Amino acid sequence: MGVVLAILGVTIALFVTELFRIDFTAILVMVSLGLLSQFPGLGNLADGTRLFDGFASNAVISIIAVMIIGAGLDKTGLMSRVAAAILKYGGKTEFRIIPIVSGTVGVISSFMQNVGAAALFLPVVSRISVRTEIPMSRLLMPMGFCAILGGTMTMVGSSPLILLNDLLVTSNAVLPADQQMESFSLFSVTPIGVCLIVTGILYFMLLGRWVLPGSAMKSEAGSGQSVRDYLKKIYGLKSDLVEVVVPEGSILRGHSFSDIMLAHNLYIIGSYHRGQKWFTPTLDTEVEDPCRLAVLGRRKVIQAMADDYGLEVLPELDIFAETYAPTVSGVAEAVIPPDSNLIGQTARSLAMRKTYGLGLLAIHRGGETLSLVETEEHEATNVGQVEFQAGDTLVAFTAWDNLTRISKGRDLVVVTSDYPRDELRPHKVAWALVFFLIALGLILFTDLRLSIALLVGATGMIATNVLRIDEAYEAVSWSTVFLLASLIPLGQAVQNTGTAEWIAFQILSLLDGWPIWALQVGLAVLATGFTLVMSNVGATVLLVPLAVSIAVAAGADPAIFALTVAISTSNSFLIPTHQVNALIMGPGGYKVTDFMRTGGIMTVLFLLVSLTVMNFIY
Repeated sequence: MGVVLAILGVTIALFVTELFRIDFTAILVMVSLGLLSQFPGLGNLADGTRLFDGFASNAVISIIAVMIIGAGLDKTGLMSRVAAAILKYGGKTEFRIIPIVSGTVGVISSFMQNVGAAALFLPVVSRISVRTEIPMSRLLMPMGFCAILGGTMTMVGSSPLILLNDLLVTSNAVLPADQQMESFSLFSVTPIGVCLIVTGILYFMLLGRWVLPGSAMKSEAGSGQSVRDYLKKIYGLKSDLVEVVVPEGSILRGHSFSDIMLAHNLYIIGSYHRGQKWFTPTLDTEVEDPCRLAVLGRRKVIQAMADDYGLEVLPELDIFAETYAPTVSGVAEAVIPPDSNLIGQTARSLAMRKTYGLGLLAIHRGGETLSLVETEEHEATNVGQVEFQAGDTLVAFTAWDNLTRISKGRDLVVVTSDYPRDELRPHKVAWALVFFLIALGLILFTDLRLSIALLVGATGMIATNVLRIDEAYEAVSWSTVFLLASLIPLGQAVQNTGTAEWIAFQILSLLDGWPIWALQVGLAVLATGFTLVMSNVGATVLLVPLAVSIAVAAGADPAIFALTVAISTSNSFLIPTHQVNALIMGPGGYKVTDFMRTGGIMTVLFLLVSLTVMNFIY
């Protein structure tokens, strides 16, 4: 027990100081347990033949499977649509996005494993972060914490609550008839879970600006950087991408896009009419009213045109928000090589928008930039009629999948290298949904092991080519896998050596004779501490029988004391040992100190709210 306590102390110290990366620290702990178990008298620290069983544990395999399922859904573009819907109703402010995302994940996690709900929404949060320029670090932690809180909403939301009724039945065997405990129904804990989720959302909405880390986003040219910033920085072009509403009966009806662009020194790069959307429509396309236009140019120029023709300029992209998201399209550059078939041709003669999917914005030639938009150095130029020369750099607005196709040809050398190369497969969305629903159905309506149920969905998506096997491997956060799998032997050592039981008895003996409410608080704090260093299942199995015995001796309700333990084992926010915290740590760029600062307050709020609601209702 002394060795285990020493290892625990060193592990926590390494987590806090981050002398090594946290996943490597976990590996060091696992290896240390394996080595120390070879010394005389320390054989029960770890079984050398089963030291690596954590990599095949139900929890770790479930995480791998759910990451693959999430990547499959994202590959079909489904997660982008979810992100677009959230942005449509939630706007682009942190104050409005956090409750929508966190509340949705909280409700979902009440019926499926919380790490599954968090992994499913990880790509959604990533896309929202890019489009709103809100750092991932300010969105992932609220989402992750509410995924954990959502596990307290139903009796199937977390493993401890699933186990609780079985543990009550076992405890009833040794209790007299007048103290027998009734099993909890599916929604018995819902009031507690709802109050906890509301508390979590309000916590981040009201105090998020102070408790959440606010690291700046790293913008990549083209892919993550806004069109306006990129054009202004590289070519001195001051342009905004706006959505314009053309009402019915507009005097623009019948005018070609080319005429409008030349007359007003702007670019029309998208149109929407009667439910159909066109990306970089051809220049001879005529305006049909009513419609929407995606226009690139100086906002004041676009607003002046709108005032002249009775158009409406929207403050934010609406219909085009998804189409022109930085993860889908953006500004790209390509150079014309000496042997290109484009030399001597013009964008108009080539029908460049139709042929290549490129909306030509400018031509950079010999240190000079030619464009429709007037700059301080150059007058507006009709780039559509300029003959291409070898060495010209074409600046165009395009979808990233078009750029991937163009890069395989010989007529253009694509210079832009940091654009997203993900090949979306929207035609596979039906297969993705089918296998996601199959996996969900197996989890909810069968006794099949969680890992197997999720692997059914994951392998189904791979078999139907929603996701290729190499893409599935890439979708897995292996640092998360090693972190969790390597810490499992430590939890087993804490339990197998009797360290956990000894700590529990020492603390509970100090509480002997205290009032009932103090005993309940002590149990809740003890369960919270145990779940930080061992599995929540192990903590529940160990502490529920103790809680029942203490309640009977003190004249309290044993069922409430047992529920206190099962609920409090979800109070895991202080360090990233919980599966959800480990999942979001890498993408969010969090440090252990971030969890200690933000999670410390959440831990106290969890204890206050859960204990208050339990005693008020039960």
